[in-house]
Amino acid sequence: MYSIKVESNFSAAHNLRGYKGKCEDLHGHNWKIEAVAQRDRLDKAGMLLDFKYLKNKLNSCLEVLDHKYLNRLAYFRKTNPTSENIAKYIYSKLKRGIPELKSVTVWENNTSCAIYEE
Repeated sequence: MYSIKVESNFSAAHNLRGYKGKCEDLHGHNWKIEAVAQRDRLDKAGMLLDFKYLKNKLNSCLEVLDHKYLNRLAYFRKTNPTSENIAKYIYSKLKRGIPELKSVTVWENNTSCAIYEE
């Protein structure tokens, strides 16, 4: 099995609904995002996917989130903007154009991340 991974990032604010603690108040993160694609065989050029293609797709998805108050975006009005739900949101958007997508990891700081895969 072959896997490739690209990383990107975005900055945004959010607050968590139904949570008691500091994160219930408005605050922000500089999220690091990792997208992993996986397939058991390579193409004729010897690649799973072009890194540039995967990174461009990821960056396009993140443009919608960058420098936003996530709670005001349509998806997060009903879904709490936790790192777990952000990972699922990004995964769902990327999977439409990248069937080889395996997982999306959302790092909210250097020591804590959430991973979504199907």
